[in-house]
Amino acid sequence: MAVLITDTCINCGACEPECPNQAIYEPGAEWSMADGTSLSGTVTLLNGTEVDANDMQEPLSDDFYFIVTDKCTECKGFHDEEQCIVFCPVPDCIIPDPDHEETEDVLLERKELLHG
Repeated sequence: MAVLITDTCINCGACEPECPNQAIYEPGAEWSMADGTSLSGTVTLLNGTEVDANDMQEPLSDDFYFIVTDKCTECKGFHDEEQCIVFCPVPDCIIPDPDHEETEDVLLERKELLHG
């Protein structure tokens, strides 16, 4: 499953540079699917949604760091564990997202989509 940052986040930013998919953004930041990936043009996400990879999207949180689920691979294909969790100084701040349970195969497929 993807992971999410809870409201216990202290906005230290330790997680952001550790994400191999650039799926983590600071509060209030606009984001795009192209950020930190090889995506460009129209892209079909694994859920079937079509997006322009370069279109800027609204922030998912104005209060604390957030993770874009469609870019999170739980570091599969890069690391043995989620680097955001490893580097976060706040216990249980970054947790599995119960609304986005995914198999390792799906996460690896997403990694291929994002990085070709």
